[in-house]
Amino acid sequence: MVSTISRHCLSFDVEEHFQVSAFESPMRRRHWDQFESRVEANTERLLEILAQRGVRATFFVLGWVAERYPSLVHRIASGGHEVASHGYAHELITSQTPNAFREDIRKAKAILESILSQSVLGYRAPSFSITKDTMWATEILVEEGYVYDSSIFPVLHDRYGVPSANPEVHQLLTASGVLWEVPPSTVKCLGVRVPVAGGGYFRLYPYTLLRALLRKLEGEGASLVMYMHPWEFDPSQPRMEGSLLSRMRHYLNLDKTEIRMRELLQDFSFAPIREVFPQIEQMHSARMVSQVSGV
Repeated sequence: MVSTISRHCLSFDVEEHFQVSAFESPMRRRHWDQFESRVEANTERLLEILAQRGVRATFFVLGWVAERYPSLVHRIASGGHEVASHGYAHELITSQTPNAFREDIRKAKAILESILSQSVLGYRAPSFSITKDTMWATEILVEEGYVYDSSIFPVLHDRYGVPSANPEVHQLLTASGVLWEVPPSTVKCLGVRVPVAGGGYFRLYPYTLLRALLRKLEGEGASLVMYMHPWEFDPSQPRMEGSLLSRMRHYLNLDKTEIRMRELLQDFSFAPIREVFPQIEQMHSARMVSQVSGV
């Protein structure tokens, strides 16, 4: 039975299967254009699944992908979905200088807005790489015209996360202004905050357990913020070399993703982030008025 609460967020990070951070290497990055591209077909499949259920979501599109497949960005938007930014080159913020980060997010935003002829308000960092050490990125996001971020994961993890971060949607006050933060969903179990937002966790947990944890959050009045990737709907994707842990995280239960997604869409009601949280749109409108009036 579909939830009667229609205030949950579903999001997708649109990137190629060979661009994931777990398999990152300078050599692989240099050969991106030589690998088999599967992002267009995978995203199209995902759009079809969502259309069958009449569900709209937020798609954080990598600028590198948008540059090569502008028609895919158009198709996402024409389906009533929100298009947001995943940066341009899928580089971890933890490995970037502030200037390099600024150039990356500015380039991605410009590409997406040129394709769509409308403002892009949201950003999500590759591998949630806004951490305690890279919190400076939030100020730059405000300066570059972003209204919200969905990169700060309030969990303990070997690659990302800020365990002490606020797990609810909230305002971040930076030296350059306010940024809304939309954290991926977590649930507190035995005093520990456990990730349940999606991605590898969506494929790792039995769906019955995941649904129970999501219901717990819903019962507490929280809006779910779920995320996945188009490559997670592609069990036949080419296998890459990497550590055992990286291969497990990337390939585990790929054949179950679509089935579980269909169950998720039956059990909960979703919408794009900027619709679930109207305060984001309100802040954007207020900024536009200020720019026009010169305030």
